[in-house]
Amino acid sequence: MKIETKRLYITEFTLDMAEAVHKNSLDEDNRRFVPDEVFETVQDAYETIEYLMSQYAGGEGPFVYPVITKEGLNVGYVQLIEIKEGWEVGYHIAKEYTGNGYASEAVEAFLPVMAKEKGLDKVYGICLLENVASVKVMEKVGFTNLYTGMGKYQGKESAIVKNVWEYKG
Repeated sequence: MKIETKRLYITEFTLDMAEAVHKNSLDEDNRRFVPDEVFETVQDAYETIEYLMSQYAGGEGPFVYPVITKEGLNVGYVQLIEIKEGWEVGYHIAKEYTGNGYASEAVEAFLPVMAKEKGLDKVYGICLLENVASVKVMEKVGFTNLYTGMGKYQGKESAIVKNVWEYKG
């Protein structure tokens, strides 16, 4: 897969990305909002990338793709993962690259491609209510709010936002 936007490429992982993935995962937002996606060592990132690469050919996922600037910087990822209700989008832009609109640009380009490829008519977006940046990304790219309140997130009862995006292709 290779999706191109004005400023970004969304492509498949390669093993030489382990150092960047490790570094991008260590910021405080990632630790706070998605602690299961923190890779304490380059080897941890390498092993995870190996697994994620093995998922591209199957139908079950998770389908996780790095977000690379046209200048060649690995700034984060977008993903589609199966949940009980269907499929959920996920994304993370490393702290040093936030505030540039990369997450919105990547998610907006990624969703229609993946929805068409996987035959989906909707994709969910779920995040902690306190993750204001993530809530804004979903608003920007056309998600509709389904629920705001207490719910399970990362195995804990938390204040969450649950949104849905509908494929119009």
